Amino acid sequence: MEGEEAMKTDLENNQERTEKKNMRTFASRNFWSGFLFGIGLVAFIDETFFHQLLRWHHFYDKSTTDIGLISDGLFHAFSWFATIAGLFLLADLRRRNGYWFKRWMAGLLLGAGGFQLYDGIIQHKLMRIHQIRYVDNVVTYDIIWNIIAALILLFGIYLAIVTRDKYLTEAKANDR
Repeated sequence: MEGEEAMKTDLENNQERTEKKNMRTFASRNFWSGFLFGIGLVAFIDETFFHQLLRWHHFYDKSTTDIGLISDGLFHAFSWFATIAGLFLLADLRRRNGYWFKRWMAGLLLGAGGFQLYDGIIQHKLMRIHQIRYVDNVVTYDIIWNIIAALILLFGIYLAIVTRDKYLTEAKANDR
């Protein structure tokens, strides 16, 4: 009985060491996989709901409806390229037993919130290539859009800091 318990403990310790090593090795890849997926996810939601279902705007509204539809198609392709790239990285992480959910979620939230805030500030207000919705009081839509983006971004920053601190703590412990 003692031998089995000792082997079980050794096996558990070995698995724990492997998980910690993978955490260090794949922390960056988890982050970037989630980041790309987050960009693709929020772009897909924007394209599906605001461009297609609600028909509030196109990606590029400074020309004809046909050009707007073409720009939507290019935007949609971009979102799928980001999504697929993120999923390929995720599949590789899973295959290598290096998937770290919290770190991946930090990347996802930073990608989603960052892209949405970029869209709300740069594309809507500075470049003026489209607005969220063409109504008299667009400021209300802008405020809601950007507050949601900022909240997503802040939660992503929080998770990134927490997982970075855990990663750094594990790395220091293993250096000793």
